[in-house]
Amino acid sequence: MRVPSLLALAAAGALLLPVAANAGNFPAGKEAAYMTQCTQVASGQGVDAATAKKHCACGAKAIKENFTDAEIADLDSNDGVDAKLMQKAQTVVKQTCASKG
Repeated sequence: MRVPSLLALAAAGALLLPVAANAGNFPAGKEAAYMTQCTQVASGQGVDAATAKKHCACGAKAIKENFTDAEIADLDSNDGVDAKLMQKAQTVVKQTCASKG
């Protein structure tokens, strides 16, 4: 299974929503959108639905635990995402969820 690759793709896929330094939260409706997109990306990579759901839930939790509300909102902004912030989000999710996939 390629869970770390899945994570990187999901994060880079323009829907790695909210991340926070003091435990943030996704804006209303955005966590569900993240989960939907993440599981679709995983399925496209041949990951079974149960594994994809588990990995995506881990990624959402990691984002909420490590980023602020503002950072999480910025990750899903329509005016461009800060490259360093996106890289940080990808790294956090990969490190947090790699052993859980």
